Amino acid sequence: MSGKTFSFETVQLSEPRLGVIALQSDETIERDMRFLLPQEVDLFVSRVPSDEEVSAATLAAMEGHLSAAAGLFPGAGRMDAVGYGCTSGTAQIGVATVAAKVQAATDTAAVTQPLSSLLAACHALGVKRVALLSPYVAEVSGRLRKALSEAGIETPVFGSFEVATEATVVRIAPRSLEEAAQSLMAGAQVDALFLSCTNLRTMEVIAPLEARLGKPVLTSNQVLAWHMMQLAGVRPPAHAPGRLFRV
Repeated sequence: MSGKTFSFETVQLSEPRLGVIALQSDETIERDMRFLLPQEVDLFVSRVPSDEEVSAATLAAMEGHLSAAAGLFPGAGRMDAVGYGCTSGTAQIGVATVAAKVQAATDTAAVTQPLSSLLAACHALGVKRVALLSPYVAEVSGRLRKALSEAGIETPVFGSFEVATEATVVRIAPRSLEEAAQSLMAGAQVDALFLSCTNLRTMEVIAPLEARLGKPVLTSNQVLAWHMMQLAGVRPPAHAPGRLFRV
């Protein structure tokens, strides 16, 4: 007994297509991206193997897996932009290498990551000096500060939670972030505050910190989403937090 075969029509998928390569150990970036991006965007997420311990060596090791992760995006249509979701990993691997690894395995109009996204955000806001709050140990934070300095952004004020594991980073309470940020910014001669790391839960602290500090507050996931939307010609939703989305 044979079944009935049906004919069908096809539709042209025209929504903006954005891809994010998240770290295996990251528990925050997917939620933040779905909050920051408008509903009409098609968001695709792949994962890159990453060690639970965060060090220069483990961050650098992700380079060897980036193309495989990028190759897991759907191949039926071109991506408008792909973001690699690791701030310190980008500083360790290098902007050009990240882009080459991603573009070798997926068809995309643009590649970015939190480091280039932060630099673009600083340019848009006229920021030259930032206070940097990092969750990580000295060797990891130091490489990021060097990469920013080489790109013309100084970090004269710096603080860290000195955490070495991602499972701890994601569990740093927003209240602790706010307290550390306010302490770091007390009397600081800087243009903005940057909360580094895509695994930090920062969305709820951006608006209150900007209100208290009177200066822009930037975070890894916020700048990455903003830059991806800029590259793809997507208008951010009204609820996206921070002065960055008002420029």
